[in-house]
Parts: sequence; structure tokens; C-alpha cells
Amino acid sequence: MSEGFFITGTDTDVGKTWASLALMRALQKQGRTVTGMKPVAAGCEWQQDGWKNQDALLLQRHASLAMDYRTVNPYAFELPVSPHIACGDVEVEIEVILQAYRSLHAVSDSVLVEGAGGWLSPLSRQLDNAGLAMALRLPVVLVVGMRLGCINHARLTYQAIVASGLVCAGWVAVGIDRYLLELQANVVFLQGHIRAPLLGILPYLEQPDFDFLATRVSL
Repeated sequence: MSEGFFITGTDTDVGKTWASLALMRALQKQGRTVTGMKPVAAGCEWQQDGWKNQDALLLQRHASLAMDYRTVNPYAFELPVSPHIACGDVEVEIEVILQAYRSLHAVSDSVLVEGAGGWLSPLSRQLDNAGLAMALRLPVVLVVGMRLGCINHARLTYQAIVASGLVCAGWVAVGIDRYLLELQANVVFLQGHIRAPLLGILPYLEQPDFDFLATRVSL
């Protein structure tokens, strides 16, 4: 079992956080100590001690251990726009992210690192998700938001992951469009074109049930 995974997606809002938490719960059910991090987050709310992101708070809340928020989410920006814009004059330093990851890795069997947006989406003016994943040297889990157009996005993203030299550990299909026709046919097609295992299919839900979703994935 890997020491961790980098969770990327075919786009933004495709279910990366739900998939991350489902995988986290599944690993915990195997007896593993699991923590999560979202290194860079845009679209944050001010709380009593700083800007915080709802996805990062979920990763913090569902981890096996209580971790400081700034370790889970080193860079939190207010505006709900691409991080390379939201960061303003703040320099996103990769060494800060790597140190936070090392802190989590030191106390965990597995660390799930959730990217922001898609594989080539920027995290700052110099860094994108692909560059961060390569710096972490973690196997990648691809989250595919199942909607019209997802086949093209999934195949292109998978090809880019492989071209980076990293291992694609598998992919998760997430039902984000309750009215999508022929969901299973799309999944079957992607299984024939992504040379990595299908780790699970998460059905469309109005509200998350992470214990239930954990039963739909495996690592």
C-alpha cells in the first residue's frame, strides 16, 4: 500500500472531496491511520483564526488524527477563483507544502492529497497540480465527474498523468449529474481506455454519506 495518493480530477466540482473522503474511510476500515490535505484552496470563509475552506475542513474532520488546519491547508485564499488569481501577492512555496505533507506522513499510514481543479489547473503563478504531484512523487487517483463530455476529459487527463511519469493508481467515477443517460455505458467505455483499475462508482447523492460511499470504493 502506498504511503499516500494525489487526488486529481477531470475538472473542478467533479467530486474530488467526496471521493477523497470515501477512500479515507475505506482505508480507515482496513485499520490504517489516514490523514488528508488540500495544499491550496480558493473560495474560503473567514473564521475566528483565519481563512478556511470547506473541503479542507472536511478532510481535517474525517482524518484519523486531529491535525492543525494550517497543516491540512497551508494556503487558503478568499476569492472563489483560480488560485493563481486568488493568491494575489502571496507566493505559494512548494517547500511549505512539502513540509506540511511530511508532518502528516510522519504520523499517518496514508496521506490523501487533494488537488484544486483539474490536473493542469494552476495552484499559483508558477505551480500547477501536475507539478505538485510530481514533487510529492505520489501515485495519482483520477476522479471522473460523470457527465456529458467526461470521456474526453478523462482520457486526456489520464494521458497527461502517464506522460508525467507518475503512476495512475486508479480512477473513481462520481455521479454528479443525476439525469445523465447511460452512466454504466460510459463507465464501461472508460474502463476500456484507461489502463488503471476502476476503484469505485459513487452514485449521485443530494447529501453526502461518507460511510455509505466508503463501501463503494476500494484501494
